[in-house]
Amino acid sequence: MNDDLTYDEVSATRAAVVGGAGPDRALPAGYRHLLLTGRLPVGTDLDRVGRRLLGWQVHRDSGARLQADGPVAPGATVTSRLGPPPFAVSAPCRVVWVVQELDLVAFGYGTLPGHPFVGEEAFAVRREADGSVTFVVVAFSRPARWWSALAGPVVPMLQRRYARGLVGSAAGSR
Repeated sequence: MNDDLTYDEVSATRAAVVGGAGPDRALPAGYRHLLLTGRLPVGTDLDRVGRRLLGWQVHRDSGARLQADGPVAPGATVTSRLGPPPFAVSAPCRVVWVVQELDLVAFGYGTLPGHPFVGEEAFAVRREADGSVTFVVVAFSRPARWWSALAGPVVPMLQRRYARGLVGSAAGSR
């Protein structure tokens, strides 16, 4: 199932989200790391946001253009279209792990051949000890193509903007 992923550190984001290790210790060296956590509004229903996350709705509501072969599940594939038409680039990924627990719904997907980057990204909605609900995005990536490497410092800015859009989408699904 993971033979065609474009990186070796499969499921490294899981340890950062679920394993209790700080992301700085869990994520592999040699990649750009991203961690963004947003507190969702008081009264947010974790189960509802979790269902929307696993049905790709949080991504779609953030404005992401994607095509998935079904709901989030290990082995499912999804292709996002990055950038404005007619310059949009396909970014295929495969879901490599999923967690559904009482206080946590999360998944991670990894890059497939044809993606402009190499790495993994994870998305989680979590009930904290104080009862608040947070949305977390954790990723590690590096350019896979010469032209994605040229984007250099713009890439982290775009990744953070995308992650903030996901937090906003999750916040709107109370």
